[in-house]
Amino acid sequence: MTRSRHLSPAIAFAVAAAGIGLFSIMDAFMKSLTLALGVYNALLWRTGVSAVFGGVAWAAGGGGWPSRRATWLHLLRGIVAAVMALLFFWGLARVPMAQAIALAYIAPLLALLLGALVLGERVGMRVVAASIMALAGVGVILLGQARMDLGPQALAGALAILASAVLYAVNLIVARLQSLAARPGEIAFFQAAIVTLLLALAAPFLGAIPPAGEWGKITIAALLATASLFLLGWAYAHGEAGYLATTEYSSFLYAAVLGWLVFGERVALTTLAGAGIIIAACLYGARRRDIAQEALGQAA
Repeated sequence: MTRSRHLSPAIAFAVAAAGIGLFSIMDAFMKSLTLALGVYNALLWRTGVSAVFGGVAWAAGGGGWPSRRATWLHLLRGIVAAVMALLFFWGLARVPMAQAIALAYIAPLLALLLGALVLGERVGMRVVAASIMALAGVGVILLGQARMDLGPQALAGALAILASAVLYAVNLIVARLQSLAARPGEIAFFQAAIVTLLLALAAPFLGAIPPAGEWGKITIAALLATASLFLLGWAYAHGEAGYLATTEYSSFLYAAVLGWLVFGERVALTTLAGAGIIIAACLYGARRRDIAQEALGQAA
């Protein structure tokens, strides 16, 4: 992928930050939809509408059927993304938004460790130490959750988000391979379409038509997800991945503010401390983040 030599890095950084912001706002809409419709129907209808938007953009960009390798990668990532999203949004409905985002930050480090196993990437002691630091941060957050006595549902939600983070790390590895086999527009469309088709298999048993009042939120969430993907794709095409990847951590601020404004959630000091430890661990391990960085723009 060719990057512009004349574009200011600050512009690419601002666009990437805007993409993260839109995706964070989408999370707030999805939390509201999950509370109203349940995680299955919220995700089914949002990805369905996203597939329509992505299909239009893909066709406008020239379309074209993917290669056999790309097709298998689309299918694999779609399966991983479907389970990952179900776990994340189910957990998001049960824990404060800031806590959920902080727990999910372990994914880039997990991706580096998985990269060593799957792609033969070298992992030094820096990444091992960073991973231990990140796990300590997770422990701080979970300890704070126990002290806040949020109930067994909150613990189950936190565990679901941690499981989702593991799958997100797998998703990053697949996205890295995918980026070498397909264009961003193709990836966006096929991921949304495959996730929708997989979820639709359970529609005869779990599906329900959303109330009229929820369709506006579904449409906005789908637009936000699609716009975020294209903003991040554009930014990563015009800026260095290592420079832009730090915008991912701005999602904690968005989650804290939106959780407070929309859902009345208080950010615990242990969540702030745990998030700080995890972010510091990720930055400490940043010298060996090529997989996670380059895939990050494709993972939204």
